[in-house]
Amino acid sequence: MTDSRVVRVLVAKPGLDGHDRGAKVIARALRDAGFEVIYTGLHQRPATIAATALQEDVHVVGLSILSGAHNDLVPEVIRETQSAGLTDALFLVGGIIPPEDVEGLKRVGVDMVFTPGASLDEIIKYIRENAPVRA
Repeated sequence: MTDSRVVRVLVAKPGLDGHDRGAKVIARALRDAGFEVIYTGLHQRPATIAATALQEDVHVVGLSILSGAHNDLVPEVIRETQSAGLTDALFLVGGIIPPEDVEGLKRVGVDMVFTPGASLDEIIKYIRENAPVRA
């Protein structure tokens, strides 16, 4: 992001995944890096994530998925979010994503996938360099 406005990041846990420690670590790190973070909590439906992203006017939608349902949930979240009118958000996915699924996720609109071992600094840098700037 090239100006001084605060980047707003939504961290969401779609589906029935019940593990949120990683999402909370990411949310805290992003907050400490100066981003405004909205965390949805566990068990969110794609439509709810989309509505929250639109209502909060976020620049980044970060989805944390450990359940293996990423190929179903991520495209649905992206479709719902874009259909709701938030068409320029950066979409990030983190969690247990098999390497063979990464390209498919990118084809449906994911900008970057961060798997276990990605550093917090790498994620922060990616958001700073790629979050959209709005008038």
